[in-house]
Amino acid sequence: MRTSYLNDWNADLLDEYHQRWKKDPASVDSTWSAFFEGFELGLAPTRNGKGAVEVPAAAGLDAQLRNRIDSLVNNYRILGHTQARLDPLSDVTPEQPALALKEFGLEEISPETVVSSRYFRDATPLPFGELLENLRATYSDTIGVEFMHIQDRSKREWLRQRMEARVMAPPPDAARQKQYLRWLMEAETFEQFVHTKFIGQKRFSLQGSESLMVILETVLNDCPSVGVQEIVMGMAHRGRLTVLANFLKKSYDIIFKEFSENYVPDLVAGDGDVKYHLGYESIRKIDFAEIAIRLAANPSHLEIVNPVVEGNARARQRILGDTEERKKVLPLLLHGDAAFAGQGIVAEVLNLSQLAGYETGGTVHVIVNNQIGFTTLPADARSTMYCTDVAKMIEAPIFHVNGDDPLAVAFAAQTAFEFRQKYGCDVVVDMYCYRRYGHNETDEPSFTQPKLYKTIHSHPAVTKIFKGRMLQSGVLTTEEAEALENEFRGRLESALTEVRSSDVKSKTDLQRRFEESSAVFQPPYSHEEPDTRVSAKEISHIVDRITQVPEGFRVQPQIRKMILERRKKQHAERGPFDWSYAEALAFGSLLIEGTPVRLSGQDSRRGTFSQRHSVLYDVETRERYIPLANLSPNQARFCVYNSMLSEAAVLGFDYGYSLDFPDMLCLWEAQFGDFANGAQVIIDQFIASSESKWQRPSGIVLLLPNGYEGQGPEHSSARLERFLQLCAEENMQVCNLTTPSQYFHVLRRQVRRDFRKPLILMTPKSLLRGERAVSRLVDFTDSSFQPILPPTLLGKEIEIERLIFSTGKVYYDLLAYLEANQVKNTALIRIEQLYPLHLETLFKMIEPFSAASKWIWCQEEPKNMGAWSYISPLFCSLDKLGIQYAGRAAAASPAVGSKAWHDHQQKELVQQAFTL
Repeated sequence: MRTSYLNDWNADLLDEYHQRWKKDPASVDSTWSAFFEGFELGLAPTRNGKGAVEVPAAAGLDAQLRNRIDSLVNNYRILGHTQARLDPLSDVTPEQPALALKEFGLEEISPETVVSSRYFRDATPLPFGELLENLRATYSDTIGVEFMHIQDRSKREWLRQRMEARVMAPPPDAARQKQYLRWLMEAETFEQFVHTKFIGQKRFSLQGSESLMVILETVLNDCPSVGVQEIVMGMAHRGRLTVLANFLKKSYDIIFKEFSENYVPDLVAGDGDVKYHLGYESIRKIDFAEIAIRLAANPSHLEIVNPVVEGNARARQRILGDTEERKKVLPLLLHGDAAFAGQGIVAEVLNLSQLAGYETGGTVHVIVNNQIGFTTLPADARSTMYCTDVAKMIEAPIFHVNGDDPLAVAFAAQTAFEFRQKYGCDVVVDMYCYRRYGHNETDEPSFTQPKLYKTIHSHPAVTKIFKGRMLQSGVLTTEEAEALENEFRGRLESALTEVRSSDVKSKTDLQRRFEESSAVFQPPYSHEEPDTRVSAKEISHIVDRITQVPEGFRVQPQIRKMILERRKKQHAERGPFDWSYAEALAFGSLLIEGTPVRLSGQDSRRGTFSQRHSVLYDVETRERYIPLANLSPNQARFCVYNSMLSEAAVLGFDYGYSLDFPDMLCLWEAQFGDFANGAQVIIDQFIASSESKWQRPSGIVLLLPNGYEGQGPEHSSARLERFLQLCAEENMQVCNLTTPSQYFHVLRRQVRRDFRKPLILMTPKSLLRGERAVSRLVDFTDSSFQPILPPTLLGKEIEIERLIFSTGKVYYDLLAYLEANQVKNTALIRIEQLYPLHLETLFKMIEPFSAASKWIWCQEEPKNMGAWSYISPLFCSLDKLGIQYAGRAAAASPAVGSKAWHDHQQKELVQQAFTL
C-alpha cells in the first residue's frame, strides 16, 4: 500500500514542506496539510491534560533524521494494524510495504543508534532497534488498533496513551490470568460436553472463539467501578448457549431440557422458538454490586436485533433516571463478521448513535470474527479490508485482536469499555477467531473449505494454548488446571443426570422455570372498552395551554392563524375538531394524567402533511417551543423526534423502547404508509410474533398514512393486507378509522387497558382536513372507542335491502353517493377495528336488517390487496349468501399513476357498491 505523500520523497523536500506549512498551511497541498496537522495537532504529547508540550529531540539528532523517525512513528499509528498478527490460523506475519524502513530512509540506521521522536514517549532517547520493537509491539502485535480516523484530538491522545503504556506495563497477575483461564475452560467444557451428549443437534457452538467469554466477563467485572448497573445485550446464534449458560448463568438443567427431542417449551405461552433465539435476564453479583444483564430475544435475521437493544437500553436509562450522562446502562452488541459488513441495519443503527432522540451513551460492539459467513469467505463477502470499516462512519475506534491471545483480548475489552464510559461513544472490538465446526453442527464445512478446515482440525484450542503459556510461566500448576476441568465437567454431569431422572410435575417447578425466562405474562385480549372519556374542564385546560406561546415568542403568522387561533375558536364553539386536534387532545390528556408519550418518525414534529406542528419555532431565532411539554408542572414527559431517514432501525428502536417501558404511549410514524416496507423485518419478526415466540408484549403504535387520493402507486397504500395476513391469536390490533374522536379514544385505550398489543393504524391524508371527518366536543367527553360504528342510512331499517361494509376513507365517498342519490334501501357500516374483529358487535349491527339480501364489501385497494381477502371468508361464515366485492380489479401495483384514471376508478367502484 503506497500513498503519494508518504513515498517517493526525500527528507529535504519533506522538511521544506513542513517549514512552509508551519508558516502558511494553505501554501502546501491539502494532503500534505492533513499529514502535518496529524503531527502537530493530533500526536503532540500532553501532560496532566494541560495541552501540548514541546519536547526537545535527542541530542545531536539532525532535523532530517528526526523527521524520518517522526514519520515512522506516525505511520505505525496509522498503518500498524495492517501488519498485526491477528489471524489465529496463520503462521505468516503480515507485512505492510509502506512501513518498510526503506520507505523512510531508515534502512541503514543501526539498531544501536540513539534516536527520539517528539511524538513518542515524550521524546525519550532510546536505541533505534528498541524504538522499532516498541512500535511493533504496540501497533503490530496481536492487537491492531484503528484510531487515527478520529477527528477529536483528545480521543486520539487517550487511545494512544493507553496503547503505548501497555507495552511497558507488567502482565496481569497470576490471579487475573487464572480467572481468564477459568472463563475459557467453562466455555470449552460446556461446548465439548453438549457436543458429546447431544450429538447432531444444532447449537451454533462457540468453539474456536471461546475468548468471547473473556471479553464479556472483563466488561462485566469492570461495571461496578464505573457505575454501570445494567447491561442490555443483543447477539445472534453463534455461541448463544454458552453465553446463556456461563455469562448469564442460565441453569444447565433448563438448557439440557431444551435439547430433549420431546421438550415442550414452558418458558413461553405461545408457539415458542428455538433455544438459541430465546431471551434471558439475570443478576450477577460482582464485588458486592448487583449487575442486571438483559439478553434480548432475537430471530434469525442476525443484526436486526441491534435497534431493538438500543431502544431497550434507552428505556432502561430513563427508568433509572440516567438520561443525562447515560452511564448506568450499557448496550452491548455481539456480531458476526459477515453480518456486520453485510447487513444494512448495522449502518442504520450506527447512524442513530449520536442522535438526540436515540443516543444511548455509546455501545460496545464485539465482532466474533470467525472469518467466514456460512460458507462464504471474506473475499466474497465484502469490498473492504475489514468487516468493521462501516464503523468508521461514526469515528468509532476499532480494536482488532487475535482471539488466541486472551491477555490481548482482555486489554482490548477493558480499553474499549473505558472509552465508552469516558466519551459516550460507540467502540468496536473485532476478535479474530475461527469456527471449529460448520455453520452448525449438522453442516460439513470441508465440502466448501477443505484446506481451511484441515488447518482448523489441527489447530489447538485457545484454552490449551493459554494453559500451556501459564504452565510455562509458572503462574499455574498442572494440579490446578486439572481441578478446574474436573469441577466444570462434574457440574455438567450432575445437571444432566438430574434432567434425565426428573420430570416437571408441580406448579412450583413450572413457576421456577418461568422465573428464569424473560417472559412477561399479561391478561388475554378483551373487547371490553376502558373508560377513555375526558372531562370538558380538562379539555379546556389542554386547549388553553396548546394555543399559547411564551411572551416574546414570535410565532410564524400562518401557524398563529391556522393552528393557535383556529383551535381556540373551534373549542369555543365546541367543535368541529379535526384529526390533528384530536391527537393533541389525546396526547395532552395522557400527559396530564401521568402517562408519558414518545413519537418518532421522519418529519413527525411538523407532520408530513403539515398537520401536527407539535414544535413551534421562533421566526427570528428558531428557538423551539413545545406546547404539549408545557401543560402543567407535574405532567409526564412528551418527546417528539424527527428521525433519520430510516424505517427499520427507527421502528426497531421504538419497538425495543416499548418493551421496557410499557406504561408509555410509544408511537412510530411512517412518512407515508408504504414506508413500512422498509421495516418489514421488524414488523414480521418482532411486532407480529414476539409475544408468541418469546412472550414479550409490546404496545407500540404504528401510524401509517393510507388512502387513495390519485397520488400514484408509491404513497397510496400502507399495505393493509400484509398486516391482516400477519394477524392471528389476537397478536395485534389493526384499525382504519374514520373520525378524529375514534383516533382520540383508540390512543387513550392503548395505555388504559391491563394488557399490551401492538396497534397498527391506517392514518388518513385527505381526511386530516376533511370537512365531514370531524368530531364534536361531546364525542371526547361522553363516548369511547367503537370497533364498529352504527349504520348510516337514509330510510327505515325495514326498507334496507343492501348492506355496504367498508373501512377507512372510502366510507365518505360512499356517503356522498348515498346522499346525492337519496338511496334509501342501503345502509353503510364502518368497521373501524378490523382485527381482532368484534363479531358480537357486528351481529348486533346487522340484526335489524334481516331483510337485506345483498352484502357488499367496498374498498379502494385492488382486489388482491386491502381487507377483502381477510373479510371475505369471515363474512361467508356469518351468512350463507356470502358477501360480494366492489373495488378495483386485482393488480400488480397498488394504484394507477394518473389522477384522471384514479378518479374514474374511484367513481366506478362506488357505483358498483350500490348497483351489484
